[in-house]
Amino acid sequence: MIAVEDPRLTFARQALGPISSVPMPGLPSHLLALVDARDVLHVVKRHTDAGRFRQEAHAYITVVPHLGDRAPKMVAADPVTRSLLLTLLSGQSAVDLPPCSQAERDAYHSAGTTLRALHQVVPAESGDAIPAYLAGRTRWWTGRAHTAGLISVGERRTLLAHADALAIAVMDGAICHLDYQPRNWLVGSDGVVRVLDFEHARLDARVRDFARLEHRHWRLNPHLRETFFDGYGRPPDETERDLLIRFGVIEALTALVRGHESGDPQLAVHGRTLLDQLI
Repeated sequence: MIAVEDPRLTFARQALGPISSVPMPGLPSHLLALVDARDVLHVVKRHTDAGRFRQEAHAYITVVPHLGDRAPKMVAADPVTRSLLLTLLSGQSAVDLPPCSQAERDAYHSAGTTLRALHQVVPAESGDAIPAYLAGRTRWWTGRAHTAGLISVGERRTLLAHADALAIAVMDGAICHLDYQPRNWLVGSDGVVRVLDFEHARLDARVRDFARLEHRHWRLNPHLRETFFDGYGRPPDETERDLLIRFGVIEALTALVRGHESGDPQLAVHGRTLLDQLI
């Protein structure tokens, strides 16, 4: 029986020439590590969703180069296998840093600096449609939560009022990562945080990149918030703090519905708890 080569290897060989796969225990199945003839490490990331593939490939062409060595570089993209060939960054995952350590504080400071660099990229399009888009997303998630019986009639009314407020809110647009949190940070030996996974990156409200940190990581560790914004350059102003609450509502609804639909009780509880705190 003739063995069929992993199409990711075929794609990578066409781009790099001679390659060898590199065993990396713990690497997710959609990632494949390999080394080329010059002993340079790479990773092939395969998407199951064509839209996510296109969005991340576009980000690596238009946005990620502005981050320099704070992000991987894309070598090639293959729409047939929905795979991206990227340089492999070395470093320690920020989630593995000892809690309350100086290393953790330093990582949050560097992560703030990295995000500032991303937000300084000049977008190619206007951000005028962002408030309407976010209001629409809030209504959409509210509808799904209500249909699934996850929220009450009164909560639905409150959430729709949140959506109406978002529709007329003033907010700065920026190129956002939209999953900016420690699981996507690699801390190099130089202490610099490099960021991974740009499949959600797009023009959005700048403050949204703080929302996941605010509602998942900073509530129990407020000192990390201060450290992060010291690296970023400035903290949110009063208007932006109000937006963080409204974006927290979107975060809560997303977690509640996705946790329910995927059978992930931990995610659903996070969404329910956060929603109770915010509305």
